[in-house]
Amino acid sequence: MAEKRSSFSGKLGFVLATAGSAVGLGNIWRFPYLAAQYGGGIFLLVYIILALTFGFALMCAEISIGRKTGLSAIGAYKKLDKRFSFLGLLTSLVPIIILPYYSVIGGWIIKYLVQFVSGGMAQAATDGFFDNFISSPTEPIGWFLLYLGATAVVVLLGVEKGVEKVSKIMMPILVVLTVFIAVYSLFMPGAVDGLIYYIKPDFSKFSITTVLAAMGQLFYSMSLAMGIMITYGSYMKKDVGIEGSVKQIELFDTGIAFFAGLMVIPAVFSFSGGDESALGKGPGLMFVTLPKVFESMTGGGIVGAVFFILVLFAALTSSISLMETVVSIFIDKFHWKRKPTCIFVFVLCIALGLLSCLGYGTLAEVKIIGLQFLDFFDFISNSVIMPIVALATCILVGYIIKPKALIEEIESNGKFKRKTLFTVIIKYVAPICIVAILIFSVLEGLGVIKV
Repeated sequence: MAEKRSSFSGKLGFVLATAGSAVGLGNIWRFPYLAAQYGGGIFLLVYIILALTFGFALMCAEISIGRKTGLSAIGAYKKLDKRFSFLGLLTSLVPIIILPYYSVIGGWIIKYLVQFVSGGMAQAATDGFFDNFISSPTEPIGWFLLYLGATAVVVLLGVEKGVEKVSKIMMPILVVLTVFIAVYSLFMPGAVDGLIYYIKPDFSKFSITTVLAAMGQLFYSMSLAMGIMITYGSYMKKDVGIEGSVKQIELFDTGIAFFAGLMVIPAVFSFSGGDESALGKGPGLMFVTLPKVFESMTGGGIVGAVFFILVLFAALTSSISLMETVVSIFIDKFHWKRKPTCIFVFVLCIALGLLSCLGYGTLAEVKIIGLQFLDFFDFISNSVIMPIVALATCILVGYIIKPKALIEEIESNGKFKRKTLFTVIIKYVAPICIVAILIFSVLEGLGVIKV
């Protein structure tokens, strides 16, 4: 007999857990380098506009699908329309692919946190430290297992006692630490130039790639097209308003992304003398550039340790939501109990994660379409499957079950003030934008276009 479906205790628990899912590495390292790369203030302005329209509509759709069906993605799409059963399987693949390699990166974060706390900042800031660490045949595996184990313990405790409780503790601390480091960064010599670049829109730097990059960031940042919002929506009580909750989640997510930019861009500008290219992509920014920035600061050892605690909290809230989503998928599909399902998912993640762990060392010569394992998993999930899932969801909602079906769910406990905006974006705007994102991200991922 299937277990009774878990639920969040109320609106605060839902908003903090869902915001915790949305706030992750996409906010902390991806948002700052994209903002620097695509014109600073103009990227920030475009992102905020898209978050309040495009992101709002897609998040409302996914959460209402979850609450309407009471199922995770694997069963939710099938319940809405049997012809879209394939979409549940496709959506379910995303967190299954992402969680293992995300946990590998989580292990790297713990390594750097320990390095800073133990007084090893100078060593972490040396050239070659990061490359030597990730190419080690054994060390990354230990940190990966530690991170994945911490994630599994929270998920094992359940939705209310685990996911919700941890989110209620971590999210307020995460906000305080973000604001603290952002303010500290602004007082560094030369940081004001970085601040102006970041918040003042320069319309001469606006381009279609700015819009596409900002839209692509929404998927990373707001946990869209991963099945997470559908799963969390299925845990949402009927007396909690969806529209109001989405507004608060967006406020958390966009606010943390904004402050992450304030943390990173002025500090790197100060360190590099205003060189935008110093904000390297992905791991290069987090694990190579920023340790050098912290070393150049007064009290950098403390600030660096606080920064990696912040990043660890942000990563954990996201990996918890990823694992909870995967666990929910297997429970819904096979009617297993939570404990054995958690153990199964943990073992599955170890098997897949070891490929990413060893991809820069022992298995460095093994590549798929020219990419190492971690980069390939990132590319196939974020650049290919997620846009396809989002496009198919828009087609299902916009033209098969019709927006009215979800509007009725959203209005079950109050008026849906932005239902016209929701309908227009889901039916007309989002599909066109998502096709553009898919083409852009695939060409970028394959190295056909350089950005």
